[in-house]
Amino acid sequence: MKRRSFAFGFPAVLLAALFMALSITSCKPLSAPEESKNRPPAPTKVDERLVSANTEFALGLYKHLALEDESKNICISPASISLALSMTYNGAHGDTKDAMAETLGLEGMTLDEVNEANKDLMSVLQNPDPKVELALANSIWARKGMNFKEEFMKGNESYYRAETRTLDFGRPDAPKAINDWVSKNTRGKIERIVDKIDDRSVMFLINAVYFKGAWAAEFDPKRTENLPFIRPDGSKKPVPIMFRTGSYSYYEGEGFKAVRIPYGDGRIGMYVFLPDEGTGLSRFYERLDPSDWNLWIGSFSEKQGRVGLPRFKMEFGADLKEALSEMGMGIAFDEDRADFGLMCERMPGRNVYIAGVKHKTFIEVNEKGTEAAGSTSVEMGVTGVPTEAFDFMADRPFFFAIRDERTGAVLFMGSVNEPE
Repeated sequence: MKRRSFAFGFPAVLLAALFMALSITSCKPLSAPEESKNRPPAPTKVDERLVSANTEFALGLYKHLALEDESKNICISPASISLALSMTYNGAHGDTKDAMAETLGLEGMTLDEVNEANKDLMSVLQNPDPKVELALANSIWARKGMNFKEEFMKGNESYYRAETRTLDFGRPDAPKAINDWVSKNTRGKIERIVDKIDDRSVMFLINAVYFKGAWAAEFDPKRTENLPFIRPDGSKKPVPIMFRTGSYSYYEGEGFKAVRIPYGDGRIGMYVFLPDEGTGLSRFYERLDPSDWNLWIGSFSEKQGRVGLPRFKMEFGADLKEALSEMGMGIAFDEDRADFGLMCERMPGRNVYIAGVKHKTFIEVNEKGTEAAGSTSVEMGVTGVPTEAFDFMADRPFFFAIRDERTGAVLFMGSVNEPE
């Protein structure tokens, strides 16, 4: 076998992994999971408007993050981010709602349509293939003592299957409760999404996604070789490259070539886009938009060939506040202008806003397949520190006084050692 250098960076591979969730909205019917035997039959497809919106949002957000530092590895889960922000969107009102709709690409859909489409999406994605495990989970953690609108909470429970919990944010172990939930729902791949809880934090809207898929045809470990991998700066690093020859969906576009590597029965696949030698990812990103993306995805055809793919494992984390603000929803982060009146009643001196959006992922690709996980946390803050609810139980001797507040006169005073 002729030895050669592979002139693509890990970001090229991860760009493909990023879009796995976008390639699985086919119309194949699914078998219902055991836990849902009493539920209505799962839908077989998803509103195309939501699919298009999610694709456009994913491409835009990815480009923002990738261009911040073109030399670093990146992996995001668009499905996780979109679902967490969609839950938050249910509480937005006025200009804040309009800005979030524009950023998420949801302008042409009513809130009910968005929620119904996301509900269908979650159902279609669940348990897609005997050789693929794909699990999505949502939760909402509300500060004890803060009142949130019942319609907002119930809506997220119904459409997004969100677990809603009230938590004493002042307890030292409060972050652990949230992180334990994330760890459980990512099979331990993401152990922490909340580092600390600020005094002004009033809610965390959390999504977790876990994926584990076996290749439709595994790579033979005996064929894996350590070969030079060309970094963005032109230097080389020996890395294990997995090889397999067979029939794959393949496409050659302007300035790149691409291959689709299927998992399981083929419904889910990893698309790997490889820029031509000497061009790099920067030029590829220039054409990375919804129109070209849809053109490319529709242009793949079966072809016999050899695939060489690096074996790799990585973790990624990012604060999405800046990127989301630049994409148009800055008002949602503004302490004074944000309007989440459908989440919590607005009062003088107290306003709820998005304090931060954190995202973490894990991915490992080897000869057997791919394991990946992602989690997104939308932290809601409030202007003015909220008052904690108290618990007052006079079940032991107590002192009392009856006082006139205007004059300060004490009308009665006494103590009770044994009520009669």
